[in-house]
Amino acid sequence: MAAPLEDDEDPVSENFYSLLNVATDASTDEINYAFRRLSKTYHPDKHTDPVKKKKAEVIFNKLKRANEVLKDRHKRAIYDMYGEKGLETEGLEVISRTKSPAEIIAEYERLQREREERRLQQRTNPRGNVTVGINATDLFDSYSGYESDPDYGQSTVVEMSSMSISQSVECPLTVKDTAIISGNLSTQNGTGTGAFVASWRRLTSDKGWMELETVFGNGLGGSIKGFRQLTRRCYGTCAASLQGTSRSLRPILSSTIAYQFDRHLQGRMTWNMGFQSSMTTALVYDSQQYHSALMLMIGMRKAWHIQASVTRKFQEHEAKLRVALKIGSHGYLLEYGFEKKITQFSFLGATMGISVPHGIHLRVKLFRGTQTFLFPIHLSETLSPSAVFYGTVLPVVAFFVVRNLIVNPFLRQQKEKELEKTRREHSEKLAQRKTEAEAAVELMKETVERSVEAEEKKGGLVIVKGLYGKLITDDDGELIDRECLDVSIPLQALVKESKLILPENTTKSGLPGFYDPVIGETKTLFIRYKFRHRFHQVTLADTEPIRLPQQKHLIKDELTSSSSRS
Repeated sequence: MAAPLEDDEDPVSENFYSLLNVATDASTDEINYAFRRLSKTYHPDKHTDPVKKKKAEVIFNKLKRANEVLKDRHKRAIYDMYGEKGLETEGLEVISRTKSPAEIIAEYERLQREREERRLQQRTNPRGNVTVGINATDLFDSYSGYESDPDYGQSTVVEMSSMSISQSVECPLTVKDTAIISGNLSTQNGTGTGAFVASWRRLTSDKGWMELETVFGNGLGGSIKGFRQLTRRCYGTCAASLQGTSRSLRPILSSTIAYQFDRHLQGRMTWNMGFQSSMTTALVYDSQQYHSALMLMIGMRKAWHIQASVTRKFQEHEAKLRVALKIGSHGYLLEYGFEKKITQFSFLGATMGISVPHGIHLRVKLFRGTQTFLFPIHLSETLSPSAVFYGTVLPVVAFFVVRNLIVNPFLRQQKEKELEKTRREHSEKLAQRKTEAEAAVELMKETVERSVEAEEKKGGLVIVKGLYGKLITDDDGELIDRECLDVSIPLQALVKESKLILPENTTKSGLPGFYDPVIGETKTLFIRYKFRHRFHQVTLADTEPIRLPQQKHLIKDELTSSSSRS
């Protein structure tokens, strides 16, 4: 695989695969052949002019470095995992102590874990949750009988009926031990409660963990929990707790066993014993596009319910649509909701609940990083059609208004600032890459002239125009705006035997004669070429593979004239 781009990696760093124009799974013979072919153009001894010789020496040294790394299986393993940074002093020390790529990766990961251990004391994982309950039933359930009483106010009241705040912080003690400190405060109808929770979690092995928890607040409590991987497909959990009340301590015991039937389907059984004993069986199907669950619960005093839910995942839009139905001894509940990623670290969602006997509820959720904000809104105590309509339509309208008027302009502004900052930070290196690309083009010219002459004679592949960068075209495919560089010569230099082949999954900005003219933005490649004296053209994404010529690239006018001649 190609070297991954880390968050702190230089966006204008060299890509060895692109530099040699080979696929990420290229063999050693293919790498050596590519190096020898490029050496015919860039080897310093091929040039007599002192200026060109010096320019060729710079480019040839980069090609030589890329060839040395990629043809050595040890260095290549490090480069594929960690990029060029992995080949610094520490990476070379790893290579000198090991023999196989697998051993190199294992050793490098061990060193990474040691770094993590040294940074444990500086790490926390804060999580917060804020819930604000709102009672808006007066909007839809107003009592008309009060209209006959002139002394009774007619104002509609929307009140905050409850509120709770919780916060937790993880404190790693060792690689296996973690302390968790949390607290919560809540109030409902003027009555407040609170609790302080201290937990200790320990990894007992690679297959299990245990956790001890103590609760101080309105009564004391505590619990012990455990997890164990029983087999490759099966795991189990168990928890025993004591919940303190003003009069007594309530013991509760619960356990779960789960079995993974295949890659997507899992079955679970949960037993709860104590104040409210019950048994729950569930089947969960989870794939890239769908998450479905079917659950049956049987409890004490003839209590039961069956619940089914389906979630459709839209990966390309980073959104989810969920529908759920619950039927049981205490009534029924129909839920439908939508969740959408609105920024890099934020998700916004809304769920409508139609229930008997609890009425109509709307839950609005906002996830921001590790913080969760939940707003349950009670709209109606009865099945009010108007509450269902407004509870469904208003959140959708509000979402599009907020996204288009606030979120999107803010994101565009932030992106522009980040791009400008990146360009300033790497302006010097970008200028260097631009100079090297221009030098490479100058060294290619003689070779390209010979290539064009040979291809023209036999009606082969001739690059007429090549543009790389930020391209905007109209409906007819004509360029109307561009922020790019001319890469006609570098592309022609890659033509071999009337064919141009570039592998996929590698950015073209690393090819000889190329550089990145729009750092951080989407780049495309436009090519207009002649083959058999007829014009073709194609526009490709940055990492899309290239294989020229192709019949489907023939320009419409050429295709029409060819048909008329025939």
